[in-house]
Amino acid sequence: MLSSIPLLIVPFILYNMGLAGFFGGGPEGDPWATEIFSFAMMSGGEFSMTLGISLIVVALLLLFVEIVKSTRTSNASVVDHLLSTFVFVAFLVEFLLVKGAAHPVFFTLMVITLVDVLAGFSVSLRASGRDVHLG
Repeated sequence: MLSSIPLLIVPFILYNMGLAGFFGGGPEGDPWATEIFSFAMMSGGEFSMTLGISLIVVALLLLFVEIVKSTRTSNASVVDHLLSTFVFVAFLVEFLLVKGAAHPVFFTLMVITLVDVLAGFSVSLRASGRDVHLG
């Protein structure tokens, strides 16, 4: 049953913890602009990682795991897709109704969950079509 829990709930929870002030505030009170680390590149440029970008990277890694999970053809995959859809709806409702969610990081996370829902259904339909044996 634990494998049916959508992993993209983790970035949703982490973002809301940031809104609640758990991660402090960066420039102008924006916790997602807080720089985690930076280093000079050989090109002379400087690479800096912010908290918001790291959250997006984590969400993309979790999206990969979710897409791999969607290749299962069991009854649990139906529950997984349904819960992933609920996570997307939660992102959408919060984006539309909560002032702190009107942020590029949150919007990107919401798009990642939309891709999860669409890819999950697409991959499952494709994989289940291969499981049908006639004759």
